[in-house]
Amino acid sequence: MKREYILISLFFLISAIFFYLFYLIIIPFFAPICWAAVFVILFFPLYEKISVKLKSSRLAAILMCLLIIILIVGPITYLFTALVAEAANAVVKVNAMMKSGELKNMLSFNIPWMETAKHNLSQYYDLSKINIDHLIKQSIENISSIIFNQTSWLITNGTKMVFYFILMIFSMYYFFKDGKYIINKIKRLMPLTPNQINVTFKHLREVIQATIYGGIVVALIQGLLGGILFALVGIPSAVFWGAVMTFLSILPLVGAFIVYIPAGLILIIGGSYIKGILVIAAGILIISQIDNIIRPYLISGKTSMHPLLLFFTIMGGIYLFGLLGVVLGPLIAAVFITLLKIFEFKLHPESETDIQKGPEE
Repeated sequence: MKREYILISLFFLISAIFFYLFYLIIIPFFAPICWAAVFVILFFPLYEKISVKLKSSRLAAILMCLLIIILIVGPITYLFTALVAEAANAVVKVNAMMKSGELKNMLSFNIPWMETAKHNLSQYYDLSKINIDHLIKQSIENISSIIFNQTSWLITNGTKMVFYFILMIFSMYYFFKDGKYIINKIKRLMPLTPNQINVTFKHLREVIQATIYGGIVVALIQGLLGGILFALVGIPSAVFWGAVMTFLSILPLVGAFIVYIPAGLILIIGGSYIKGILVIAAGILIISQIDNIIRPYLISGKTSMHPLLLFFTIMGGIYLFGLLGVVLGPLIAAVFITLLKIFEFKLHPESETDIQKGPEE
Protein backbone atom coordinates (compact mmCIF):
# COMPACT_ATOMS: atom_id res chain seq x y z
CA MET A 1 0.00 0.00 0.00
CA LYS A 2 2.83 2.39 0.82
CA ARG A 3 4.35 1.84 -2.62
CA GLU A 4 0.96 2.52 -4.26
CA TYR A 5 0.53 5.78 -2.28
CA ILE A 6 4.03 6.87 -3.24
CA LEU A 7 3.37 6.21 -6.93
CA ILE A 8 0.04 8.08 -6.81
CA SER A 9 1.64 11.03 -5.00
CA LEU A 10 4.48 11.07 -7.51
CA PHE A 11 1.99 11.03 -10.40
CA PHE A 12 0.06 14.02 -8.99
CA LEU A 13 3.30 15.88 -8.30
CA ILE A 14 4.53 15.40 -11.86
CA SER A 15 1.07 16.31 -13.19
CA ALA A 16 1.04 19.51 -11.10
CA ILE A 17 4.49 20.48 -12.42
CA PHE A 18 3.43 20.03 -16.04
CA PHE A 19 0.11 21.80 -15.45
CA TYR A 20 2.10 24.75 -14.10
CA LEU A 21 4.53 24.66 -17.02
CA PHE A 22 1.61 24.53 -19.45
CA TYR A 23 0.10 27.55 -17.65
CA LEU A 24 3.35 29.49 -18.07
CA ILE A 25 3.39 28.67 -21.79
CA ILE A 26 -0.22 29.74 -22.42
CA ILE A 27 -0.55 32.80 -20.14
CA PRO A 28 1.38 35.22 -22.44
CA PHE A 29 -1.30 34.61 -25.08
CA PHE A 30 -4.24 34.72 -22.66
CA ALA A 31 -5.83 37.90 -24.10
CA PRO A 32 -5.98 36.91 -27.80
CA ILE A 33 -7.20 33.41 -26.92
CA CYS A 34 -9.97 34.83 -24.70
CA TRP A 35 -11.08 37.38 -27.30
CA ALA A 36 -11.16 34.59 -29.88
CA ALA A 37 -13.32 32.47 -27.57
CA VAL A 38 -15.69 35.40 -26.95
CA PHE A 39 -16.21 36.05 -30.67
CA VAL A 40 -16.66 32.34 -31.37
CA ILE A 41 -19.29 32.01 -28.62
CA LEU A 42 -21.07 35.07 -29.99
CA PHE A 43 -21.12 33.92 -33.63
CA PHE A 44 -21.16 30.12 -33.27
CA PRO A 45 -24.91 29.75 -34.03
CA LEU A 46 -24.36 31.59 -37.33
CA TYR A 47 -21.29 29.44 -38.04
CA GLU A 48 -23.33 26.25 -37.63
CA LYS A 49 -25.92 27.46 -40.16
CA ILE A 50 -23.25 28.46 -42.69
CA SER A 51 -21.38 25.20 -42.14
CA VAL A 52 -24.50 23.15 -42.92
CA LYS A 53 -25.19 25.12 -46.12
CA LEU A 54 -21.58 25.00 -47.36
CA LYS A 55 -21.00 21.44 -46.13
CA SER A 56 -17.46 22.47 -45.21
CA SER A 57 -16.37 23.40 -41.68
CA ARG A 58 -13.07 24.83 -42.95
CA LEU A 59 -14.68 27.20 -45.45
CA ALA A 60 -17.35 28.22 -42.93
CA ALA A 61 -14.67 28.99 -40.33
CA ILE A 62 -12.73 31.13 -42.82
CA LEU A 63 -15.87 33.06 -43.80
CA MET A 64 -16.76 33.68 -40.16
CA CYS A 65 -13.27 35.02 -39.41
CA LEU A 66 -13.51 37.40 -42.38
CA LEU A 67 -17.01 38.46 -41.31
CA ILE A 68 -15.84 39.25 -37.78
CA ILE A 69 -12.89 41.27 -39.11
CA ILE A 70 -15.14 43.31 -41.41
CA LEU A 71 -18.17 43.80 -39.15
CA ILE A 72 -16.61 43.87 -35.68
CA VAL A 73 -12.88 44.51 -35.51
CA GLY A 74 -12.75 47.25 -38.15
CA PRO A 75 -15.59 49.39 -36.74
CA ILE A 76 -14.37 48.89 -33.16
CA THR A 77 -10.90 50.11 -34.14
CA TYR A 78 -12.39 53.20 -35.78
CA LEU A 79 -14.70 53.92 -32.84
CA PHE A 80 -11.89 53.44 -30.33
CA THR A 81 -9.72 55.93 -32.22
CA ALA A 82 -12.58 58.44 -32.35
CA LEU A 83 -13.30 57.80 -28.67
CA VAL A 84 -9.73 58.63 -27.67
CA ALA A 85 -9.79 61.85 -29.72
CA GLU A 86 -13.11 62.95 -28.26
CA ALA A 87 -12.01 62.12 -24.69
CA ALA A 88 -8.96 64.32 -25.16
CA ASN A 89 -11.12 67.14 -26.59
CA ALA A 90 -13.58 66.80 -23.69
CA VAL A 91 -10.83 67.30 -21.10
CA VAL A 92 -9.46 70.31 -23.00
CA LYS A 93 -12.94 71.87 -23.30
CA VAL A 94 -13.75 71.37 -19.61
CA ASN A 95 -10.43 72.93 -18.59
CA ALA A 96 -11.05 75.91 -20.90
CA MET A 97 -14.62 76.35 -19.58
CA MET A 98 -13.35 76.26 -15.99
CA LYS A 99 -10.70 78.91 -16.66
CA SER A 100 -13.14 81.20 -18.46
CA GLY A 101 -15.86 80.73 -15.83
CA GLU A 102 -18.31 79.40 -18.40
CA LEU A 103 -18.73 76.09 -16.60
CA LYS A 104 -19.50 77.86 -13.32
CA ASN A 105 -22.13 80.01 -15.05
CA MET A 106 -23.73 76.95 -16.63
CA LEU A 107 -24.03 75.28 -13.23
CA SER A 108 -25.23 78.35 -11.36
CA PHE A 109 -28.88 78.08 -12.38
CA ASN A 110 -31.75 78.43 -9.91
CA ILE A 111 -34.55 75.89 -9.79
CA PRO A 112 -37.13 76.32 -6.95
CA TRP A 113 -37.45 72.66 -5.99
CA MET A 114 -33.69 72.15 -6.17
CA GLU A 115 -33.09 75.15 -3.90
CA THR A 116 -35.60 73.72 -1.41
CA ALA A 117 -33.84 70.35 -1.50
CA LYS A 118 -30.48 72.05 -0.92
CA HIS A 119 -31.91 73.94 2.07
CA ASN A 120 -33.27 70.75 3.62
CA LEU A 121 -30.05 68.81 3.04
CA SER A 122 -27.91 71.63 4.42
CA GLN A 123 -29.19 70.73 7.89
CA TYR A 124 -27.28 67.46 7.68
CA TYR A 125 -24.34 68.31 5.43
CA ASP A 126 -22.59 71.49 4.34
CA LEU A 127 -23.27 71.45 0.60
CA SER A 128 -20.98 74.43 0.05
CA LYS A 129 -18.06 72.03 0.37
CA ILE A 130 -19.14 70.30 -2.85
CA ASN A 131 -17.38 71.75 -5.89
CA ILE A 132 -19.56 70.64 -8.81
CA ASP A 133 -17.31 71.88 -11.60
CA HIS A 134 -14.31 70.16 -9.99
CA LEU A 135 -16.30 66.91 -9.70
CA ILE A 136 -17.25 67.11 -13.39
CA LYS A 137 -13.67 67.76 -14.42
CA GLN A 138 -12.39 64.93 -12.21
CA SER A 139 -15.00 62.47 -13.53
CA ILE A 140 -14.14 63.21 -17.16
CA GLU A 141 -10.42 62.97 -16.43
CA ASN A 142 -10.89 59.61 -14.66
CA ILE A 143 -12.83 58.17 -17.60
CA SER A 144 -10.31 59.63 -20.04
CA SER A 145 -7.34 58.24 -18.10
CA ILE A 146 -8.70 54.71 -18.54
CA ILE A 147 -8.95 55.27 -22.30
CA PHE A 148 -5.51 56.90 -22.47
CA ASN A 149 -3.92 54.03 -20.55
CA GLN A 150 -5.34 51.55 -23.06
CA THR A 151 -4.21 53.79 -25.94
CA SER A 152 -0.68 54.23 -24.62
CA TRP A 153 -0.39 50.47 -24.34
CA LEU A 154 -1.53 50.10 -27.96
CA ILE A 155 0.94 52.73 -29.20
CA THR A 156 3.96 51.41 -27.26
CA ASN A 157 3.12 47.81 -28.14
CA GLY A 158 2.00 48.24 -31.75
CA THR A 159 3.94 45.26 -33.08
CA LYS A 160 2.76 43.10 -30.20
CA MET A 161 -0.82 44.17 -30.86
CA VAL A 162 -0.59 43.14 -34.52
CA PHE A 163 0.86 39.80 -33.45
CA TYR A 164 -1.95 39.33 -30.91
CA PHE A 165 -4.50 40.18 -33.58
CA ILE A 166 -3.10 37.49 -35.88
CA LEU A 167 -3.15 34.99 -33.01
CA MET A 168 -6.78 35.89 -32.27
CA ILE A 169 -7.84 35.26 -35.88
CA PHE A 170 -5.80 32.04 -35.97
CA SER A 171 -7.43 30.85 -32.73
CA MET A 172 -10.91 31.80 -33.95
CA TYR A 173 -10.49 29.65 -37.04
CA TYR A 174 -9.66 26.54 -35.04
CA PHE A 175 -12.23 27.27 -32.34
CA PHE A 176 -14.91 27.45 -35.02
CA LYS A 177 -13.69 24.38 -36.90
CA ASP A 178 -12.81 22.14 -33.92
CA GLY A 179 -15.02 23.68 -31.22
CA LYS A 180 -17.36 20.70 -30.92
CA TYR A 181 -14.43 18.28 -30.81
CA ILE A 182 -12.81 20.26 -27.97
CA ILE A 183 -16.08 20.37 -26.02
CA ASN A 184 -16.58 16.62 -26.43
CA LYS A 185 -13.08 15.99 -25.07
CA ILE A 186 -13.85 18.15 -22.04
CA LYS A 187 -17.10 16.26 -21.50
CA ARG A 188 -15.22 12.93 -21.41
CA LEU A 189 -13.09 14.22 -18.51
CA MET A 190 -16.08 15.18 -16.34
CA PRO A 191 -16.98 12.73 -13.52
CA LEU A 192 -20.69 12.74 -14.37
CA THR A 193 -23.19 10.57 -16.20
CA PRO A 194 -23.80 11.45 -19.88
CA ASN A 195 -27.22 12.92 -19.04
CA GLN A 196 -25.77 15.05 -16.21
CA ILE A 197 -23.03 16.28 -18.54
CA ASN A 198 -25.58 17.35 -21.15
CA VAL A 199 -27.64 19.20 -18.53
CA THR A 200 -24.50 20.88 -17.15
CA PHE A 201 -23.25 22.10 -20.54
CA LYS A 202 -26.75 23.18 -21.50
CA HIS A 203 -26.90 25.32 -18.36
CA LEU A 204 -23.43 26.78 -19.06
CA ARG A 205 -24.33 27.61 -22.66
CA GLU A 206 -27.57 29.29 -21.60
CA VAL A 207 -25.89 31.43 -18.93
CA ILE A 208 -23.14 32.52 -21.33
CA GLN A 209 -25.58 33.31 -24.15
CA ALA A 210 -27.93 35.17 -21.80
CA THR A 211 -25.00 37.22 -20.48
CA ILE A 212 -23.49 38.06 -23.87
CA TYR A 213 -26.66 38.50 -25.94
CA GLY A 214 -28.89 39.86 -23.20
CA GLY A 215 -26.26 42.13 -21.66
CA ILE A 216 -23.43 43.14 -23.93
CA VAL A 217 -25.28 43.14 -27.28
CA VAL A 218 -28.21 45.12 -25.84
CA ALA A 219 -25.79 47.60 -24.22
CA LEU A 220 -23.96 48.09 -27.53
CA ILE A 221 -27.25 48.84 -29.28
CA GLN A 222 -28.25 51.32 -26.57
CA GLY A 223 -24.86 53.03 -26.69
CA LEU A 224 -25.01 53.23 -30.49
CA LEU A 225 -28.49 54.78 -30.46
CA GLY A 226 -27.43 57.16 -27.68
CA GLY A 227 -24.39 58.30 -29.65
CA ILE A 228 -26.49 58.84 -32.79
CA LEU A 229 -29.06 60.81 -30.79
CA PHE A 230 -26.40 63.06 -29.28
CA ALA A 231 -24.83 63.63 -32.71
CA LEU A 232 -28.23 64.56 -34.23
CA VAL A 233 -28.95 67.23 -31.60
CA GLY A 234 -25.41 68.60 -31.81
CA ILE A 235 -24.06 67.46 -28.44
CA PRO A 236 -20.24 67.38 -28.71
CA SER A 237 -18.22 64.17 -28.16
CA ALA A 238 -21.14 61.96 -29.23
CA VAL A 239 -18.89 58.88 -29.61
CA PHE A 240 -17.47 59.41 -26.12
CA TRP A 241 -20.90 59.69 -24.49
CA GLY A 242 -22.17 56.76 -26.55
CA ALA A 243 -19.33 54.64 -25.13
CA VAL A 244 -20.19 55.81 -21.60
CA MET A 245 -23.85 54.85 -22.15
CA THR A 246 -22.77 51.44 -23.42
CA PHE A 247 -20.70 50.79 -20.30
CA LEU A 248 -23.48 51.99 -17.97
CA SER A 249 -26.04 49.85 -19.83
CA ILE A 250 -23.94 46.74 -19.25
CA LEU A 251 -24.07 47.26 -15.48
CA PRO A 252 -27.22 45.86 -13.82
CA LEU A 253 -29.49 48.36 -12.04
CA VAL A 254 -27.78 51.20 -13.92
CA GLY A 255 -28.39 52.43 -17.45
CA ALA A 256 -27.96 54.99 -20.18
CA PHE A 257 -30.49 57.30 -18.48
CA ILE A 258 -27.70 58.47 -16.18
CA VAL A 259 -26.23 60.21 -19.25
CA TYR A 260 -29.14 61.23 -21.49
CA ILE A 261 -31.44 62.67 -18.79
CA PRO A 262 -28.82 65.13 -17.41
CA ALA A 263 -27.84 65.97 -21.01
CA GLY A 264 -31.47 66.78 -21.84
CA LEU A 265 -31.89 68.87 -18.69
CA ILE A 266 -28.72 70.84 -19.45
CA LEU A 267 -30.05 71.57 -22.95
CA ILE A 268 -33.39 72.74 -21.53
CA ILE A 269 -31.72 74.94 -18.92
CA GLY A 270 -29.46 76.35 -21.62
CA GLY A 271 -32.50 77.42 -23.66
CA SER A 272 -32.56 74.56 -26.21
CA TYR A 273 -36.00 73.37 -25.10
CA ILE A 274 -36.88 71.30 -28.18
CA LYS A 275 -33.52 69.52 -28.27
CA GLY A 276 -33.61 68.85 -24.54
CA ILE A 277 -37.13 67.42 -24.62
CA LEU A 278 -36.21 65.38 -27.72
CA VAL A 279 -33.17 63.85 -25.97
CA ILE A 280 -35.14 62.89 -22.85
CA ALA A 281 -38.17 61.62 -24.80
CA ALA A 282 -36.09 59.60 -27.28
CA GLY A 283 -33.98 58.24 -24.43
CA ILE A 284 -36.98 57.08 -22.41
CA LEU A 285 -39.13 55.85 -25.31
CA ILE A 286 -36.42 54.32 -27.53
CA ILE A 287 -33.04 53.80 -25.86
CA SER A 288 -34.28 52.51 -22.50
CA GLN A 289 -37.07 50.47 -24.10
CA ILE A 290 -34.53 48.53 -26.17
CA ASP A 291 -33.76 46.64 -22.97
CA ASN A 292 -37.41 45.61 -22.56
CA ILE A 293 -37.94 44.72 -26.22
CA ILE A 294 -34.75 43.05 -27.42
CA ARG A 295 -33.43 41.43 -24.22
CA PRO A 296 -36.45 39.07 -23.71
CA TYR A 297 -36.18 38.00 -27.35
CA LEU A 298 -32.45 37.28 -27.12
CA ILE A 299 -32.56 35.38 -23.82
CA SER A 300 -35.99 33.78 -24.16
CA GLY A 301 -36.01 30.51 -22.21
CA LYS A 302 -32.38 30.84 -21.13
CA THR A 303 -31.00 30.85 -17.59
CA SER A 304 -29.92 34.36 -16.63
CA MET A 305 -27.26 35.29 -14.10
CA HIS A 306 -28.42 37.08 -10.97
CA PRO A 307 -28.05 40.88 -11.44
CA LEU A 308 -26.00 41.31 -8.24
CA LEU A 309 -23.56 38.58 -9.25
CA LEU A 310 -23.38 40.00 -12.78
CA PHE A 311 -22.57 43.47 -11.43
CA PHE A 312 -19.68 42.26 -9.26
CA THR A 313 -18.27 39.95 -11.93
CA ILE A 314 -18.18 42.79 -14.48
CA MET A 315 -16.54 45.22 -12.06
CA GLY A 316 -14.11 42.59 -10.79
CA GLY A 317 -13.34 41.49 -14.34
CA ILE A 318 -12.50 45.06 -15.36
CA TYR A 319 -10.26 45.41 -12.29
CA LEU A 320 -8.35 42.22 -13.12
CA PHE A 321 -8.34 42.12 -16.92
CA GLY A 322 -9.15 45.64 -18.11
CA LEU A 323 -11.54 45.95 -21.06
CA LEU A 324 -11.51 42.18 -21.57
CA GLY A 325 -13.00 41.80 -18.09
CA VAL A 326 -16.38 43.15 -19.27
CA VAL A 327 -16.89 39.81 -21.04
CA LEU A 328 -14.42 37.57 -19.24
CA GLY A 329 -15.74 38.32 -15.73
CA PRO A 330 -19.27 37.00 -16.43
CA LEU A 331 -17.84 34.05 -18.39
CA ILE A 332 -15.70 33.03 -15.41
CA ALA A 333 -18.74 33.39 -13.16
CA ALA A 334 -20.76 31.20 -15.55
CA VAL A 335 -18.10 28.48 -15.39
CA PHE A 336 -17.99 28.82 -11.59
CA ILE A 337 -21.78 28.39 -11.38
CA THR A 338 -21.52 25.34 -13.62
CA LEU A 339 -18.86 23.82 -11.35
CA LEU A 340 -21.22 24.32 -8.42
CA LYS A 341 -23.87 22.46 -10.43
CA ILE A 342 -21.43 19.57 -10.83
CA PHE A 343 -20.94 19.41 -7.06
CA GLU A 344 -24.72 19.58 -6.68
CA PHE A 345 -25.10 16.60 -8.99
CA LYS A 346 -22.57 14.60 -6.99
CA LEU A 347 -24.14 15.47 -3.63
CA HIS A 348 -27.80 15.45 -4.70
CA PRO A 349 -28.37 13.42 -7.90
CA GLU A 350 -32.11 14.02 -7.61
CA SER A 351 -31.55 17.75 -8.35
CA GLU A 352 -30.93 16.85 -11.98
CA THR A 353 -34.67 16.70 -12.64
CA ASP A 354 -35.14 20.23 -11.29
CA ILE A 355 -32.52 21.69 -13.61
CA GLN A 356 -33.91 19.78 -16.59
CA LYS A 357 -37.18 21.71 -16.38
CA GLY A 358 -35.64 24.32 -18.67
CA PRO A 359 -36.06 24.32 -22.48
CA GLU A 360 -35.07 21.24 -24.37
CA GLU A 361 -31.90 21.17 -26.45
